[in-house]
Amino acid sequence: MQRLNARAADFAAQFDALVNARREADADVSRDVAAVIARVKAEGDAAVAEYTQRFDGHDLPWQIPLADCAAAYAALDADLRAALDLAAERIRTYHAQQKPTDSDNVDAAGVRLGARWRAVDAAGVYVPGGRAAYPSSVLMNAIPARVAGVDRLVMVTPTPKGEINPLVLAAAHIAGVDEVWRVGGAQAIAALAYGTQTIRPVDVITGPGNAWVAEAKRQLYGVVGIDMVAGPSEILVVADGENNPAWIAADLLSQAEHDPTSQSILITDDAGFADVVAAEVETQLRALTTVATARASWNANGAMILVSDLMEAAPLVDALAPEHLELAVADPEPLFKAVRHAGSIFLGRHTPEAVGDYVGGPNHVLPTGRRARFSSGLSVLDFMKRTSFLGCTPAAIQAIGPAAVALAHAEGLPAHARSVQERLTK
Repeated sequence: MQRLNARAADFAAQFDALVNARREADADVSRDVAAVIARVKAEGDAAVAEYTQRFDGHDLPWQIPLADCAAAYAALDADLRAALDLAAERIRTYHAQQKPTDSDNVDAAGVRLGARWRAVDAAGVYVPGGRAAYPSSVLMNAIPARVAGVDRLVMVTPTPKGEINPLVLAAAHIAGVDEVWRVGGAQAIAALAYGTQTIRPVDVITGPGNAWVAEAKRQLYGVVGIDMVAGPSEILVVADGENNPAWIAADLLSQAEHDPTSQSILITDDAGFADVVAAEVETQLRALTTVATARASWNANGAMILVSDLMEAAPLVDALAPEHLELAVADPEPLFKAVRHAGSIFLGRHTPEAVGDYVGGPNHVLPTGRRARFSSGLSVLDFMKRTSFLGCTPAAIQAIGPAAVALAHAEGLPAHARSVQERLTK
């Protein structure tokens, strides 16, 4: 774990190194993924079957009946079923507020203009199934698609040895998924993008995955829409010395346990508090069943930054543009207003990032790797597209047409100019 002091002479250099550190997988997977995509495009089911047998160790059938999803939901412990239902309700309510409204107006020139929003026809949701199973990811990806009005919702998930976590199936039932396929990896992304003899293609693919899945989404963007190319998880906690150090340590470890490449950073104005939190992290690590992953992440990528005043944290936060930002202070509002770049912000001492992963309401699929500088978390808009329209009356084309003719001639496009000129009064 790295310690930085904003008052140190070499702080700027150390902080720049932290900001620009590359935590993605070292292996160059681009060529391998390109080969997988090419094979799936050319061979369809045969390629998907071969890769599924090679990487997950099972053969057909690939599709999981929806009745199995309903049965998994019915078989849940009552408390767990209630927790999933609560999460789904809150996610659905929050995302319903994102749905855009159409516009249709007539301007001063008499031109009718506006825009209408429509959902894509089909969306694919990728759900990880390797290191862990995440029913919360099913809800966070599938429910916004349903709210948007997507007609066909497809879920793919790797199932090592053909086995799938029943919680994932139960979540698919709650979210209203139409098809569930036990296929994962880059081959699943390619199958959703191009279609195979068995799996019909979709228009948008969302959901987290490993480096191969992320690279496949990157390469196939343009063939289909994607949510984002996500990297390792990260959390940045801004906390004063009045916090319970056990809470802050747990918050830092909540991301460290995701993956050895995850990153957890604390910014504080209290050196003594930082020492206590560091000690508490060590204590909590020993009790975690995920200790191997969390310790590797904390040792390699953890950091604590000491500042003189917590308002100094705002430009540091913006430079890091973290996936998750906790403002664990008595009055988070000044910092909240000062920060420009973060995937999602958690306000106050009683709002741990982990509550947002499950039952908060806002989406937990967020930009990583400083991409919050220019992108946003998953929303209903990722499953919709906007079509603009305009309509000119005879009077309206007379009012604005001459300017269009002049601009077309200026650009050296005479056919453009004639297309308008023909409609103008002689």
